Amino acid sequence: MELSLVIPAYNEAESLPELIEWIYRVCEGRFPSYELIVVDDGSTDGTWQVLESLRQKYPFLRAVRFVRNYGKSAALYVGFQKAQGKVIITLDADLQDSPDEIPALYEMIVQGGYDLVSGWKKKRHDPLSKRLPSRVFNAVVRVFSGIPLHDFNSGIKAYRAPVAKSIELYGEMHRYIPYLAKANGFRKIGEKIVTHYPRKYGHTKFGWERFLYGFLDLLTVSFLARFGRRPMHFFGGLGVLAFFLGAGIVLWLISDKLHQLRVYGTVRREVVQQPLFYLGLTVLVVGVQLFLAGFLGELILRQSPTRDNYIISAEL
Repeated sequence: MELSLVIPAYNEAESLPELIEWIYRVCEGRFPSYELIVVDDGSTDGTWQVLESLRQKYPFLRAVRFVRNYGKSAALYVGFQKAQGKVIITLDADLQDSPDEIPALYEMIVQGGYDLVSGWKKKRHDPLSKRLPSRVFNAVVRVFSGIPLHDFNSGIKAYRAPVAKSIELYGEMHRYIPYLAKANGFRKIGEKIVTHYPRKYGHTKFGWERFLYGFLDLLTVSFLARFGRRPMHFFGGLGVLAFFLGAGIVLWLISDKLHQLRVYGTVRREVVQQPLFYLGLTVLVVGVQLFLAGFLGELILRQSPTRDNYIISAEL
């Protein structure tokens, strides 16, 4: 299979017929073999019924239905795992991403040798209330990731199949796919300016809360990228540092007491009467706990089962 197209869809019954017809016009005759996988993310508007009818007309269409709404990350993850193509391209289902970009993205992967190509909606047809936070978000992610992309959250992306299948997605992690790909060792990441259309049907499925969740997920991704495979390096390092700091404080207090006894024959205050002693003791105990957290993290990492247990209720 040359090409797999993966589209997550949530309540997009109106846009899917037009989108799939558009994809057919672009891909038919241009690619010797291709497939389209639409993941219905627990839609409640008849999206699945539309897919069932379109399946009769377009044999290249495959569809997966979640029993409930899991989110875009889950939909992409399942779509990636089911894709059979050497190149995988994702689009949003709302007709704001243009299928006309598919051939150029495909060529950038096959001929250009990129691991991942992200679409850049340089001219966006979204309200300022959506564009401004997006710019701030992308600037922050550029700093954290070191990847010079303008639009990390773009729905239109192209991947070599091993890249897409290596990415673990849950929560709101789809916003950081380039970062996750880089963390997995795929560093040839490119960008292409793509056409962005105004929303034709329905309304956006995302609210302001996505920025809070996105920031929390960014912290998670940053930690996992650096220490996900070696938690002892983070927790153990902090634990050893805290342990020696606490032990140093306690030893200094004891040595100070011995010095006072030797020089003056008495002490101003006992060690246990000084607040600094309890601070040092607390830091020492925290250091031990952090070290144990890192040790337990290493044990869990080596024995943890898969977390991606999404329930599928139907498949075409």
